[in-house]
Amino acid sequence: MTATLFDLTFLVAAPFWALMIFAPKWSWTRRIAESYLIVLPPALIYVVLLVPELFEVLPLVTRPELGPLAEYLATDSGTALVWAHMLAWDLFVGRWIYLEGRRLDIHPLVVAPVLVITILLAPVALPLFLVIRKLCDTTNRGATVVTGQ
Repeated sequence: MTATLFDLTFLVAAPFWALMIFAPKWSWTRRIAESYLIVLPPALIYVVLLVPELFEVLPLVTRPELGPLAEYLATDSGTALVWAHMLAWDLFVGRWIYLEGRRLDIHPLVVAPVLVITILLAPVALPLFLVIRKLCDTTNRGATVVTGQ
C-alpha cells in the first residue's frame, strides 16, 4: 500500500500543476487554484501514511537527531511520508506563486518556469519568485496583501 500511495501522491497533484503551467489564463484554472482545497489530495495521502507511523514519527520530529531520522527516511514508509509532505507543500507554494503572478499580471512565460522549478526544487523557486515579484511589482501592490491598503 505504501508504494501505491507514493505513486498516487504525484498523480493527484499533477493536474493542478498542469493547469497552472499550461493553462494559466483559463478562468477555471484561477477558480480551482483560488481554493485551498487543491492541496488536500496530497495532504490526505500524507495523513493516511502518517497515522500508522505516528508513534515512530513523533519522537523523530520532536527530538530530531540525524542518525535516527536518516534511518527512518531510508525506509519505504519514511520516504513515502516525506514525499507526500514535499508534494503538498510544493503545491501550496506553487499555488501562491501562480496566484501572485496572476494578481500582479506577471506574464505566464515568466511564471511557468518558476512553477516547474517549484515542482522540482521549491526552496530554490520561492526566493527566485520573490525577486521576480519585487522586480515586476513596480507600484508595490504586494504591500496591499499585508496592509490591506
